[in-house]
Amino acid sequence: MHKLAGKRVLVTAGAQGIGLAISERVIETGAHVAVHYHSSAAAAQALVAKARANGLRSCAIGADLTQQTEAERLLQEVDEQLGGLDVLVNNAGSLSARKSLEQVDEAYWRQVLDVNLTSCLWVTQAALPILCRNPQSSIVNMASLAGRKGGLAGSLVYAAAKGAILTWTRSLAGDLGSRGVRVNAVAPGLILGTSFHATHTSEAAIQAAIAGIPLGRAGCADDVARAVVFLASEYDGFISGATLDINGGVYAC
Repeated sequence: MHKLAGKRVLVTAGAQGIGLAISERVIETGAHVAVHYHSSAAAAQALVAKARANGLRSCAIGADLTQQTEAERLLQEVDEQLGGLDVLVNNAGSLSARKSLEQVDEAYWRQVLDVNLTSCLWVTQAALPILCRNPQSSIVNMASLAGRKGGLAGSLVYAAAKGAILTWTRSLAGDLGSRGVRVNAVAPGLILGTSFHATHTSEAAIQAAIAGIPLGRAGCADDVARAVVFLASEYDGFISGATLDINGGVYAC
């Protein structure tokens, strides 16, 4: 992970939950970091202060990544503030709400797909010319166990979006490899201590899910952050098109 020292990293939704843990880990590696946020401005600024206290370049930038122009503005500001980009972490995403098939309407469908999938398109598209200035660069996408297994009840649209991220990752790895860009993903399972399950999952459902995890516990945000930083730090390595499952062994069952 020391390979990230001096590198320039953008973490989308990098000021809360898993994104916050990723940003903190990136700072610990000695990388310069741009923290994107949508509503967590204070937390983003606190990360910037921490990075700068360690002698690193850092900035916090708010943007609605479901809008192409906003994603383009974000990457322009990152380029200006950090002087380029070596690693992109596409972390932004949300379940929004649990809805059955009968409850899904066009507005909800578009909202969930836009937040989890379209935002990834706009950010990656805007970041590509900057990443390609380097002989090697890296993208890490945030998938989910829901994209593997379908998720808990009411996760239909979210699972579809995260399943698409799995294929998006493999396809991008094939398209961008010749340009020196590695593309990988992580697929977290039950990760507690963030707003995702605190908002959308009942305690009974959480306990039932834990009962099915071979390691006998839920994960935490730092379990995911360590894996993201590992994949990002192998910016000159041979791993590309891979998805690292972080779920305590659930998928192996």
